Amino acid sequence: MRAASLDRMATKTGPRPAYRCGECGQTAAKWVGRCPECQAWSSMSEVGAVQAKAVRPGAVTSPARPIGEVDVRSADARRTGMDELDRVLGGGLVPGSVVLLAGEPGVGKSTLLLEVAHRSASESHRSLIVSGEESAGQVRLRAGRTGALSPHLYVASETDLAAVLAHVDDVAPSLLVIDSIQTLAHPDVDGGAGGVTQVRACAAALIKIAKERGIATVLVGHVTKDGTIAGPRLLEHLVDVVLHFEGDRHASLRMVRAVKNRFGAADEVGCFELTDGGIVGLPDPSGLFLSRRTEPVSGTAVTVTVEGRRPLVAEVQALVAQSSLPAPRRACSGLDSARVAMMLAVVERRGRINLSARDVYTATVGGVRLTEPATDLAVALAVASAAGDDPLPGGMVALGEVGLAGEVRRVNGVARRLAEAARLGFTIALVPEGCGDEAPAGMKVVEVADLASALHIATRSARVVSLPSAT
Repeated sequence: MRAASLDRMATKTGPRPAYRCGECGQTAAKWVGRCPECQAWSSMSEVGAVQAKAVRPGAVTSPARPIGEVDVRSADARRTGMDELDRVLGGGLVPGSVVLLAGEPGVGKSTLLLEVAHRSASESHRSLIVSGEESAGQVRLRAGRTGALSPHLYVASETDLAAVLAHVDDVAPSLLVIDSIQTLAHPDVDGGAGGVTQVRACAAALIKIAKERGIATVLVGHVTKDGTIAGPRLLEHLVDVVLHFEGDRHASLRMVRAVKNRFGAADEVGCFELTDGGIVGLPDPSGLFLSRRTEPVSGTAVTVTVEGRRPLVAEVQALVAQSSLPAPRRACSGLDSARVAMMLAVVERRGRINLSARDVYTATVGGVRLTEPATDLAVALAVASAAGDDPLPGGMVALGEVGLAGEVRRVNGVARRLAEAARLGFTIALVPEGCGDEAPAGMKVVEVADLASALHIATRSARVVSLPSAT
């Protein structure tokens, strides 16, 4: 009876309204302040009931063909002239592709794309930069400072989408750079620039024209305070490539990571150096992540991380000091704080090293961020070395994931990691069991089963005691 009365009430009042999240598209029967799917605040808006309509067949843009007869030349990438960026993109920019480049303010996104547009224009390919954040004069000053002047490079300062499309008609570029998508406003869409609706509408219009005319398009995106791309999450699904531009504003190192790539690997990374004269690629950046010293220092350990397919030798530093606080401090820079906290617990419990009344500080060198589990053993050795003021031997690298039971687990790509370490002059390596047969010539590899044995071997070799049997 109660259900029947509710049905009668719904019939009288009409269909119940529906609400849709502007970030992820999740629908709900009633309004909520936070989307239950993507956890975005104040993103639910009423859309009403959706009426299904029959769709009739329409005209096709091109007939369907057997897949073997499809011309693949339209998907051939054109090199940007920057090898590190081409590595991340999968060979270069594909005509008609849309790339989203996101990064923090001041990290160097505009400088990188100005160099890319300049190199494209130097090959007689027209390039158009549309800046909604800077005037054309400001872009011209940066181009003069970095030497990015070319007669085929065009610059416009616009925030209206209709004006941007007019510039595209006039210039007919092969490369279009929009800096940034959050500054554009669609004249037929309500809301201010940077809003969810505006960003979605502007991106859809630019993607459509890029596909129709075969224009390689790069959209610059802002990031939120937690490092994610600002705007609707749908934007990342619409574009072909999503790149993150990372780097410490107080260091010269910059990294471009591929998060999504329809034309290549989605785990590649490119390294750059930002200088007063512009931005240049770093084909061999390993030396930036190591300290130069003549004698070993306690609290330092070297490991080899893999970014994409590239092995990078990096140094982990730790400092352990007596604490005067009831709760000792734990600080991290360049490392995952949760993983470091787990390593501290393993070192204290399995390594028999008391850290309960000591402050522990851990950091990396050169602004690199190490997040993969293969760096666990180096972090544990650095903390133990700092706690005992006992330097680890020079010329040693440590690889391996450390479990809560203290066991050292295997990691992928051991052969590539050891080859890179040997190339830079390292002669000793601590690796998990079963990895000794992957040692390069001239390197002594010691297999360790757990953290306790790794600490025992590292301290013994530091005191110039002969190493145990190694492969």
